[in-house]
Formats: sequence, structure tokens, C-alpha cells
Amino acid sequence: MTALTIDNVSKNFGGVAALAGVSLAVEAGERRVLLGPNGAGKTTLFHTISGNVTPSSGRIMLFGDDITALRPERRARLGLARTFQITNLFPRLTVLDSVLLALDGAGGRGMGLVPSPAADRAMDAQAQALLDRWGLAEAASRIVRALSYGEQRQLEIALALAGKPRLLLLDEPTAGLSPAETRRVVAMVHELPRDMTILMIEHDMDVAFELADRIAVMHLGRLIAEGDQAAIRANQQVTDIYLGAE
Repeated sequence: MTALTIDNVSKNFGGVAALAGVSLAVEAGERRVLLGPNGAGKTTLFHTISGNVTPSSGRIMLFGDDITALRPERRARLGLARTFQITNLFPRLTVLDSVLLALDGAGGRGMGLVPSPAADRAMDAQAQALLDRWGLAEAASRIVRALSYGEQRQLEIALALAGKPRLLLLDEPTAGLSPAETRRVVAMVHELPRDMTILMIEHDMDVAFELADRIAVMHLGRLIAEGDQAAIRANQQVTDIYLGAE
């Protein structure tokens, strides 16, 4: 089954074509990595998939449903979750309260109040289990802004997983991380269930080749190559445009 279908999607900002006729199909359970130099259109494509940006033309399908015109929260209800290139967290909340808030929203009860452990022991247990699984249990009582950058990236992924998404978009999850932090995030992605589809933007070639089943390469708003690791390594256009731009 195809999890995500991007059909001839374009996005213009004034006279600038950020995306130009991009078509892409990601199969259910696949780990697909998007590569490309800065300005290639990768994050704009993520914005169109998640609903933060409306495409100028084209169509986006999620597990067979046309989501092109749906708002981000409607897409989330259909099983889509994402992280951002810059962490998108509540800096004054504790780590535990952040997870409780994410679980509350994923449960469809709205994002207005954080349920207390006394009021909702089942949710508290679920939050504690999520933190324990992703190595954040010891940080549960810490304020988010006091976390290291690597810990914040881990927390953002954990929050995206709170709703048990069917499709997870990861926007440069290892950007700005130390080698040790990168290894932790890579291990975290490896441990995700294979019935969860992942589309990931990644700048680190080693990480991309370690995690990807298939790779898609963008340049100047266009998709220029697709294939497995061997095909991408052997593609001279990719070498000239992407590797040459590093």
C-alpha cells in the first residue's frame, strides 16, 4: 500500500518556484530520505505535506485519502506527524507535562489543559512509558529550556510519536547534534516500528545511507533522482549537484 503520494506538486512564492512539479510515492513502512543542498525545496515540500503551506497546484494523498486541502490538525487525525528543522517545543513546561500535553491532543480532547497524574493515571503511565522508551525518563521533571539541544531533539521526536502516527516526517533530526547525540537519534529512529512510514530530510550523508530504504534527491524545487543507496552513489548528476554543493 502507498502511504504517501505527491502528484505533480508545485508551489510558487511570488515569481519564485519553490517546488516545480514534484511527484513522489512512499510505500507503507518505508524509510525514505530526502537529500539536497540548501534551497532545494525539501522543507517547502514538508510544509505542503503537513498542511502548513498550500500547494499552488498538484495533489497530496495520505493512505489513499486526498489531503491537499485539509488543515494540519485534520491531517494529524489521519495519522500524520512531523518534527521541524528548528525545535518546536514549549520551553517553560517540564518534559513530562510536554508529553502529557501531546498525549491529550492526540486523544482528541484538545490542547487547552494538561491532565494531571491524579486526574488521569492512565495517561500519566503512558507518558512515563514513552519517556522511558526514548531515554528521557530521568529528565521528566526538568524544564524543557534547560535540556541540551540533543535532548530537545529527542523530546520533539517523542512528542511526534505520542499520537502513534502512521506517517512520520522528520525534518533534519540530527542537525546541530554532536556525534554522540546523532548516534542516539539514529538509534531512536532504528527502533521505530516498521509499520510506521518515515519520510526524513537529512543533511548527513552517513545518516541518510544508514537509515534509508530509498533516497530521493531534490535540486532547485525539482526531484532529480530516486533509488537505493547504490543508485544514488552512482548517479553523476547527484554527485555534481549535491555532493559538489557540500
